[in-house]
Amino acid sequence: MHLTSRELDIMAVLWRRGSATVSEVIEALDDHLAYTTVLTVLRGLEAKGAVRHQEEGRAYRYRPRIASSTAGDPWLDRLLEQVYQGSRALLLTRLVADRDISREELTRLRRLLDRRLKGVD
Repeated sequence: MHLTSRELDIMAVLWRRGSATVSEVIEALDDHLAYTTVLTVLRGLEAKGAVRHQEEGRAYRYRPRIASSTAGDPWLDRLLEQVYQGSRALLLTRLVADRDISREELTRLRRLLDRRLKGVD
């Protein structure tokens, strides 16, 4: 499923919070969007099967139906192809070269790579 950058911004709010009304999404976004804009995007996401809603008083509460890990796949594939010429090694090198990465995160990455090398998924 391909999501636009605006849809990803709104999905990020839902993934962080677990659920939100249109007003709560607006409050959580960095840029100011009109109520009708957020509502339109949420309805589009619902049509795509990415979210569902429940009535909550006079408002609707939206919940994600897809995991953040799968929603980012098309973006990651595009980044990999267009920026890193399809080289996962270049992408990984860039990620681990970041000085802000913690020792714990590096250790977790090493464990994942070790498991992958052993053929364990």
